[in-house]
Amino acid sequence: MLPPLTRAQSRHVDRLAVEQYGFHGLVLMENAGRGVADILCGLGIAGPVVICCGKGNNAGDGFVVARHLDLRGYQPRVLLWAVPDELTGDAAANYRILEKTDVPIHIFGAAHDPERLNKLLTGAAWIVDALLGTGARGEPRPPVDAVIDQLNAATVPKLAIDLPSGLDCDTGRPALHTIRAAETCTFMAPKIGFSVPGAADYLGRLHVLDIGVPAKLIEQVR
Repeated sequence: MLPPLTRAQSRHVDRLAVEQYGFHGLVLMENAGRGVADILCGLGIAGPVVICCGKGNNAGDGFVVARHLDLRGYQPRVLLWAVPDELTGDAAANYRILEKTDVPIHIFGAAHDPERLNKLLTGAAWIVDALLGTGARGEPRPPVDAVIDQLNAATVPKLAIDLPSGLDCDTGRPALHTIRAAETCTFMAPKIGFSVPGAADYLGRLHVLDIGVPAKLIEQVR
């Protein structure tokens, strides 16, 4: 396993992978989402998978996960706390692909609708947290704060993409509203805050996934 990265180092790796190594961001996102789908399938899926998305690249990873689960015959449901027009870059591209499939997409926008969310969680085998990524700092803003609390109250096991929403990847400190994941799939290398005492209570079991970025580049940035 590669040594941990900070928030700034992770961003720098992504940028250099595109600018110096010629990767396309869509390829990296595809590798990330497919890797998460592989982990979920290995853990076992006995029902619908509810994928909760915000508006950043973390959401884009979630869209890819949904598509790959659909390809494998599972039942993903995508819940989106954004307006589709707010999505940009690779996340927007993957949303446009996903909306052409048969995967159901439930748009919440900027609203927290606890009754509707509760209905969509009924019977779920897994909740996937793709709300906030490594760039998020401080307390999650409404409606994501209330969404996190409701997801935590559900007895369904949760898998976080890159890190649990609300956990600071540099300090390892949780916000008041932070996902408590059973499993976390992070990319390229652990984040430096993951080793802070108490962070494991939110991370659950950690999986470090290769998304194709050369080890040489990661070491160069470190």
